[in-house]
Amino acid sequence: MAATFGRVQDVAAAPLQKQVLVLHSNRRDANISIVVDRELPRALEQGLQQNIDYYSEYLDLSRLSNPQYQAAFRDFLRLKYSGQCFDVVVAMNDEALEFVDAYRGELFPDAPVVFYSSRAGVRRVANSTGVVAPLNLSGTLTLATQLQPDIRQVFVVSGAAVTDQAYERIARSQLRPFESRLAVTYVSGLSARELEVRLARLPERSIVYFLIVAQDGAGENFHPLDYVDRVVAVANAPTYCWVNSAMGHGIVGGSLVNQRARVESLAAPTLRVLRGERADSIPMKVVDLNVPQLDWRQLRRWGISEARIPAATLVLFREHSAWDRYKAYILGAAALVLAQSALIAGLLVQRARRRQAEARLRASQSALRNSYERIRSLGRRLLGAQEAERSRLARELHDDISQQMTILAFDLGMLSRCSQYSPPESERTAAQALDRVEAVAKSLRDLSHRLHPANLRLIGLAAALGGLQREFSKETMVVTLTHEDVPAVLPHDLMLCLFRIAQEALHNAARHSGARTVSVRLSGGTSALVLTVADNGVGFDLDVAPRGLGLMSMGERVEEMGGSLQIRSNPGHGTTVEVSVPFPQSDMAEAKAV
Repeated sequence: MAATFGRVQDVAAAPLQKQVLVLHSNRRDANISIVVDRELPRALEQGLQQNIDYYSEYLDLSRLSNPQYQAAFRDFLRLKYSGQCFDVVVAMNDEALEFVDAYRGELFPDAPVVFYSSRAGVRRVANSTGVVAPLNLSGTLTLATQLQPDIRQVFVVSGAAVTDQAYERIARSQLRPFESRLAVTYVSGLSARELEVRLARLPERSIVYFLIVAQDGAGENFHPLDYVDRVVAVANAPTYCWVNSAMGHGIVGGSLVNQRARVESLAAPTLRVLRGERADSIPMKVVDLNVPQLDWRQLRRWGISEARIPAATLVLFREHSAWDRYKAYILGAAALVLAQSALIAGLLVQRARRRQAEARLRASQSALRNSYERIRSLGRRLLGAQEAERSRLARELHDDISQQMTILAFDLGMLSRCSQYSPPESERTAAQALDRVEAVAKSLRDLSHRLHPANLRLIGLAAALGGLQREFSKETMVVTLTHEDVPAVLPHDLMLCLFRIAQEALHNAARHSGARTVSVRLSGGTSALVLTVADNGVGFDLDVAPRGLGLMSMGERVEEMGGSLQIRSNPGHGTTVEVSVPFPQSDMAEAKAV
């Protein structure tokens, strides 16, 4: 007995559950009824943080206009909920609200009412609040004309039931502004077979606007969504609708009423009433539950360009491309490939730079070896040339000057013996001795001049070149000299360089080329001198013939002066030696000072 009393106390202490009755204006299997009965109790329990007693009842709209049906349905509710006190009665749509208003005093006189209406001018009953979402059927046609601006005819499909006819009347009112540019045809009250035949033969540039078909003209009842499936299956034109429950059933889309948003908008005032607020104190709320929505698959099916989709339109069932599905992986792989490519490119650049450095090193080593061999060869040649020059000087001194000095000594001896006995003979001998002395002096002077042109600084470069012209001009070779714009004062080193090059070139022409004519041309300016020696001799092949000591000495002299040397020659076409030597202004100033 004590245990039983304890359980009674526990039950009495527990908070009472809220009692909620929802009266639907649709059949039990209608999509809106399913959504409301699934989402509304969940939203209320989450808001209250407790369970509720939730009840649902459904009006048969096809018989609602019959007074006997209304009375029978009233009696059914009174018997079913006798003695039960509801904390709130929710009326879904205008038909349910009218029924509650008519029989409220008999069924639930003290219960507050929360209603949902699609009529803008709905009358607010006592102790009630609600959400008004005016039905907008024209938005779908506006969206259709934006997607398909070439459409010319619209076929509006509705059934023969009372609710079907009600929706048709609203559509006729709201779609009337489009009739000035579109042919709007209302295909209503036909049997399913007649409608299917009609929709299969629609003219081009047409669309189908499905309203609702709960019953066809033959009296056969249908679930509206099942009828949508039949319509889109036979119609040869795109099909649009006004409610989002038709999405996924083959329609292109439309400005669709969001049924879940309808439940969410209704849950807010219902929770306020359940928490203790009077329904009369909660203002009614007007909302727009239409959302432009499109089925991407139907856009592809009917060839409707996505470029025409208005902004803020929800596109559903889009088949994601490989890029959409694997974008993160693709970007990661691309980044990895780019990093590897950059690393490989860096390695290739480093390898190329290393190879260039190795090539430069090999070239430097080759040049160093060539320079070393060149220096060794030049040293050997210089030693040979030194010995050859010494031999030449010895021969000239022995064969020329020594012999002339011997003859001079003999002549002077004869002169001393003959001066006592034959004055005429002594005079002749003295004259011959004098000639010998002058010849020896000239030989010594020429030899000294060839060894070192001491008068170059005194007479200048042009005059010195004139001396070479006279020295090398013979019966077998004629040397011409021209000069222009040659400064009067030049650095001694520069003059010596050009003089030696001209001397060597004339020497080579006289000894090796067999030339008949040689031209020497000296031209100058403010910063450089150009010397050109050209002959018409036999020439030689630069690639085959070895470079002699003379040509090497030319190159050494020009390189030391910072100039350039060009030798042009071909077999049978003579040889041209061209030298360009710069002279800085500082050197000119020093030369003038000296």
